[in-house]
Order: sequence, then structure tokens, then C-alpha cells
Amino acid sequence: MMRFLLLLVLSIVAVAGHAQLRVSGNGRFLLRDGKPFFWLGDTAWELFHRLNRDDAGYYLKHRAEQGFTVIQAVILAELDGLHTPNANGDLPLINDDPAKPNEAYFRYVDTLISMADRYGLVMGLLPTWGDKVWKSTWGKGPEVFNPQNARLYGRWLGSRYGGRKNIIWILGGDRNPQNDTHVTIWREMAAGIIEGAGPERRPLMTFHPQPHASGSAHWFHEDGWLSFNMFQNGHCRNTPVYDKIRTLYDRRPVKPVLDGEPLYEDHPVCFNAADLGTSNAYDVRMFAYLDVFAGAFGHTYGCHGIWQFYAPGREGVNGPHMYWRQAMDLPGARQMAHLRKLIESGPVEERVPDQDLIRENDLPAAGRIQAARGRDYAYIYSCAGRPFTVNLGRITGTTLQSGWYNPRNGGYKPAGSLPNTGSRLFTPPSAGYGHDWVLVLQDAARPVAL
Repeated sequence: MMRFLLLLVLSIVAVAGHAQLRVSGNGRFLLRDGKPFFWLGDTAWELFHRLNRDDAGYYLKHRAEQGFTVIQAVILAELDGLHTPNANGDLPLINDDPAKPNEAYFRYVDTLISMADRYGLVMGLLPTWGDKVWKSTWGKGPEVFNPQNARLYGRWLGSRYGGRKNIIWILGGDRNPQNDTHVTIWREMAAGIIEGAGPERRPLMTFHPQPHASGSAHWFHEDGWLSFNMFQNGHCRNTPVYDKIRTLYDRRPVKPVLDGEPLYEDHPVCFNAADLGTSNAYDVRMFAYLDVFAGAFGHTYGCHGIWQFYAPGREGVNGPHMYWRQAMDLPGARQMAHLRKLIESGPVEERVPDQDLIRENDLPAAGRIQAARGRDYAYIYSCAGRPFTVNLGRITGTTLQSGWYNPRNGGYKPAGSLPNTGSRLFTPPSAGYGHDWVLVLQDAARPVAL
């Protein structure tokens, strides 16, 4: 009980503190410098391990220009990160000992974190990939962590990076704990980071799981160090992550939630390209809107050629089709900025999921209708342009302005005004596979910001 109360107090301090990044007062979103912060992430897992400084600069600058806000990268990387040197020829640990970090390797990590900061990017920083805790049937490991050195490593990281304002820590690294020791290792690492940073600079932290019904919340929701929850969808189509997000949205204590590893663009669907093909822009775009409208405070994009930074002379993992520089301009990556534009056009902290806005509120993913609203606006997403019926009167205004937002190009088409009473059928401008649309309803007294 005493431990729980201590963690609860620390959690309150985290919300009320003076850190640049913090959880909003209602527990639903993140703030940066006191303003709503939309997490638009990219999975650059091998950034520190595989890219030289020039390539890293190109990558970070390009993603910032495309509207991304968070770069998720791993210090002790997945692809033989302990025994294959980084681009400078350095290994991260001396003798595979987490208590003996290699200064040369971490100076380079420092350089790229500073570079990201210059471009206004937040680093979603993973201390290690999970195969260094539990290797399972895949991943090269080796397993080097125990509760004692996990705390020492975390304390060292917290001391080194506690003063950085563009870091959010992501523990877990694509591994679900299999026993109490694994859970303890992650808790000790979190405690070490907090100790190293100091209570006045308490950082935001989350946990990156494998696919799981409750995501990070299954093990850590009650822990004070867990600032927000994270899911992974397993790289399959039509996985109802939006329902899982809504379930955690309703859980107490309230914590923000998002999908931190969705189906990547140009990835073998369910790791089975022969039968299911590879994902496209529509696949990744659809789940970005479904998840955010279901209550997520942001979304992570991913691309198969980029997470591993596939390049000439480098063996690809699971059959990437193109090198990472080419993959940076795939349609799905460019279209993520349209979601951010839409969300930031309305009062962010008012937004709540609301399936009671629509009658067709329980359809499966392929034809899903998902609704969210604020006090004086509503967004309703139709995956494939399917018509839907809106129950009016749930936002303010005697008269509403309506319009259609196009997730493919960010365009907005006004569709006239209507009384805010009764119910009404809306038919998107087009229908079929890849024809997704967002109906925008606003109190007519509020200027249209799109």
C-alpha cells in the first residue's frame, strides 16, 4: 500500500510539475509548453544504430517538414544492437554490461537527440529493445538485464538525459513480460530513470508491448511512472484496436492512450505477403483516424523500409520493397499531416469519443463509422464512404455548418448549413475501397478553421 501511495504522489507531481512535456489536467492528452501536443510518431527503431550523422539529419529534417512530432528510436537496438557497431564503429555497452555504457556510443545518441530538438521533434526514446530482457523465439538478444542492473542503467540514463526537454521514455521494446522477474526489471528501470532525472524533472514514460488486449495497462496501469498507455496492433488489417483504445479510455485512473506500433506502410500484412499482400496508404490512414476518433491522444505511423533503415548492401527483414530514403515519401507518410491538421483545427482538449452521435456505431473495421466531438464541433469518419445517420443536438448551436474533409489530400468541401435537431442521413462524396471521408459539423457561430 505504501508503495502504491508513493507512486500515486509521484504521478500527481508529474502532472503538476514544470516539465516542458506533461499530461493535461483532464488526463487525456499531452501538453508541450502548456499547449496541446499531438503525438504524430514515426517508428525509426534503428536510428542510433544504423544511420550516420548526415543520413540522420536528412531523415529528421524530412520528417519534421512532413509534420511529424515524435521519433521513436531504440538505444540498445533490435538488429544485433549489442554486437554490431553503429555507423561510427561503436558498441553501446562494455562487455554487454548495462552498468557499463560506452561513452563514445552515447555521445552519438546525444548528437541525434540534439538534432531532433533543433527540428522541434520529441524523441520517444527506448532504453532497450525487449530482447535484451526476454529473447523469445526471435531477436538476437542477448538477455543482459536483471532487476539490479536495470535500475543502474535507468539511473545512468535519467542522470544523463534528465535535463532534456524533448524526451519521452518508452520501456518494453516489443516484449510482453512473461513472469514476475520481467515485470520487476521494467519497474526497476523506470525507477532508475526517475531517480537519475530527479523529482523536479520527472519525465513522461510509457511501455511498448506486443499485441495484447489491454496493451501496457495489463501490467502497469496502476504504476505511477506510467504516464500513458500504449498498444500495438500486430501488423494486421481490420484489427479493432479502436475498441481496445476506447476500453482503456474509460478505465480509471484516467490516462492517455495511443497505438504506438500500427500496421506499417508497405509491410507484409500479418507477416504473410504471399496470401495477404502488403499494406498501403489506405490501410495505415484508416487506423490513424479510427484510433484517434476512438479516444487516442495521437498516433504512430510506421513504414517497413524505414524502421530498419533498409539500404543498399543491407539484408532486409521480412522483405522490404524499397530503400528507406525512397520510402520516406510514400503516400501514407505524407497523409498523416492531414490528420494532425484536422485535430488541431478544433479545441483539442474538448475532444471525446462519442459513438452515440451515429446510429451505425458497431460496424466492423472495413466499413467502420467512428465519431468524436467537442463542445461545438463533431468529426465523423467513414472508412469506405458508407452513408450514416447522425443524431443531432449533441453539440452546441441552433444551426450547424457541415463539410467533408478528405484524408487523402487534406481538402475541405463545404456542404451547407442545417438545423441542429433530430437526425439526418449523410452520404460522403464518394464510396468504395480507399474512399474514406470525415464529416465535419460545427456550430455555425464558430469559424471554420480548415
